[in-house]
Amino acid sequence: MQTAATRQRAEQLAATLPPLLVSAERVAATVAQGVHGRCRVGVGETFWQFRQYQPGDPAIKIDWRQSAKSERIFVREHEWEAAQSIWLWRDDSPSMHYASGGAPCEKSERATVLLLATTALLLRAGEFVALLGVDRTPSTGRGTLNRFAAALDQEATNDNQRNSIPPSERLPRYAQLVLVGDFLSPIEELEETLKLYASRGVKGHLLQVADPAEEDLPFTGRTRFHGLEGEEAYTVSRVENLRSDYDARFFAHQTALVDLTRSIGWTFSSHRTDRPPQTALLALYQALSGELG
Repeated sequence: MQTAATRQRAEQLAATLPPLLVSAERVAATVAQGVHGRCRVGVGETFWQFRQYQPGDPAIKIDWRQSAKSERIFVREHEWEAAQSIWLWRDDSPSMHYASGGAPCEKSERATVLLLATTALLLRAGEFVALLGVDRTPSTGRGTLNRFAAALDQEATNDNQRNSIPPSERLPRYAQLVLVGDFLSPIEELEETLKLYASRGVKGHLLQVADPAEEDLPFTGRTRFHGLEGEEAYTVSRVENLRSDYDARFFAHQTALVDLTRSIGWTFSSHRTDRPPQTALLALYQALSGELG
């Protein structure tokens, strides 16, 4: 099954780097360290909150008294635990299913491996993680990686989930968001969503995955291009004559992505599928660790 193979590659990739230690701002965690006395459900970092149990949650966190009041199982956590969360999203739009002759895999496959490898590192460090657009609450534990892999596999068969722009959801303040995709859509379409998250106190990182042919335009002679997302086919008699202008436009688009993320306090990195995935994972590791200048 493709899910198991992809998960295995992700775990192998994660094993090549030390456990990820997220050093983002820990306002809620600092408050939680000073908690004393009886906790109760309420508003603020010093109160307990209950949420429905998810596969992968440690059994020790189950609150049996609260669960006995209904037919569902609930776990108990401080509100600061929800804030200390990393939400991940992978673009699975049609353009991600492209691989040129010089690429070892489709962009979608590489994005999936990188997302799962990042998840494996976060779980190893004890972080709370969630899939944007799939989960309602973050979780941790050994079963989480398996659940992520299955959810991504199912998402790939659902046309309603194959959007090139991440969904806009209300995340806990101080949560972090990791977005992996090709981000070839117009900047304006992405800008609205990212600025909305930033306005709510969410920090984020964009990891752009590109095919080598998308960066280099290596074709020569008469070439016919077929769009993957409904665009009309386009024929060029001597495509090499367009390479200079194409390079300039691709670079300008990538620069706009960098400027956008920088303007809202987020980080950006790029990766080509013909290069080792460890390079991209290390860049993401540094960004989440707050080590990038």
